[in-house]
Amino acid sequence: MKNICLVIQSLQSGGMERVMSELANYFAQKEEVQVHLVLYGKNRDIFFPVDERITIYRPKFDFSDHVRFVSTIKTVWFLRKTMHRIKPDTILSFGEYWNNLVLLSLMGIQIPIYISDRCQPNKSLGVFHNTLRKWLYPRAAGIIAQTSKAKEIYESQGLNSHIRVIANPIYQVNGNGVAHLKENMVLTVGRLIETKHHDRLIKIFKDTFPPEWKLVIAGGDALNQTGMRRLKSLVEELGIDGRVELPGTVTDIDSYYQRSKIFAFMSSSEGFPNVIGEAMSAGLPVISYDCVAGPSDLIDDEETGFLISTYQDEEYAEKLTQLMNDEDLRKRMGKKSRDKVEVFKVEYVAEDFYAFILNNQIK
Repeated sequence: MKNICLVIQSLQSGGMERVMSELANYFAQKEEVQVHLVLYGKNRDIFFPVDERITIYRPKFDFSDHVRFVSTIKTVWFLRKTMHRIKPDTILSFGEYWNNLVLLSLMGIQIPIYISDRCQPNKSLGVFHNTLRKWLYPRAAGIIAQTSKAKEIYESQGLNSHIRVIANPIYQVNGNGVAHLKENMVLTVGRLIETKHHDRLIKIFKDTFPPEWKLVIAGGDALNQTGMRRLKSLVEELGIDGRVELPGTVTDIDSYYQRSKIFAFMSSSEGFPNVIGEAMSAGLPVISYDCVAGPSDLIDDEETGFLISTYQDEEYAEKLTQLMNDEDLRKRMGKKSRDKVEVFKVEYVAEDFYAFILNNQIK
C-alpha cells in the first residue's frame, strides 16, 4: 500500500484547489493507494467533491492574524505531528507562499516532498519569501512546473535541479448536443481580483458588444479586494447593469459554459488557467491576454481562439467583435478547442503526477 499525502491550505473555490481535488480523487481510486489530505490554512473549507476514501486532516485551532506568529508556530507543529502520524511515502504540496511553510515545517523529516507553485512563474513574492525560496526549494525532492516557460524560469533561478513539466488536469465540460441552450453570451470565470481585469472587460463590453449580447462574470470575492462591490459600481456607473451579470461563485458552472458562445479572459498573471481549458472542452472559442505563461500553452492563436498582447484592448475588442459577428468562425474554433484539450484529461495528467512523485519519472 502506498501512502500519498497531499498538502494544501484549503479546498475552497479556485483553480489550484480544483486541481488538488482532481488529483486526490483520481489517486483514491487506485486499490494500492491510501490518500491523505492535509488542510492547514486560515480557511479549511472544502468546495469541491472529495472521495470518501480520502482521510482529511485539519488543525483543531483557528489561524488568527492577531497572533500570527503563534498561529504559524502552531501550524508548523501541526504539520510535523501529522506527517509523523501518517508516515507517507511521498508528499505533494501546492501554493507559492505555502510551499515555503511546508518545507520549513518538515525539515529533517526523511520523506520526499514535491512542490508546485500555481502562479505566474516570474512573480515576485517579496524579499522575505523570495529569499526563503532560494534556500528551501532546492531541498525539495522535485518541482512540478505547469508550463515549459515556468521550468525555464525556475532553472534560471536555481530553485531545483529536478523539475518536470506537468500541465493541469482539465475538467471536461460536456459541450456536445447543447446547441439549443446557446445564448448570445460572452462568459468569463475567475476570482474577482484586480489581476483578472474584469473592469477592462466590462469597459470593452460597453463600447463593443451589440445590444443583443450580454456579459457574464462568474466568480466570487477573494484576497480582501471587495471585487463584487467594485464591479457592480462600475456596471451601474456605465449604465449597463441590465446586460452584465455577476452571479458570484457558482456550483453549476457547466451550465454557464454550455449556454455561452465565447469565452473571454483578461488575466495578466497566470500559472496555468484551468478555466480556459474548461471552456475549450465545452467547445468554446477563447480570446485571452497572452500573459507570461499559461494561455499560449492552451490556445493556438487564430486556430482555437485569439491571443492578444497584454493590455492591447483595442485589438482585443476587434477580435471579440469578429467572434461575435461570425458564427462559422466560432464553431470552427470551438471544434478545434475541444480536440486540443483531450490530452489534458484527468486520467492522463494525474498519471504523470503519480509517476513523478512516487517513481521520479514521467511515464
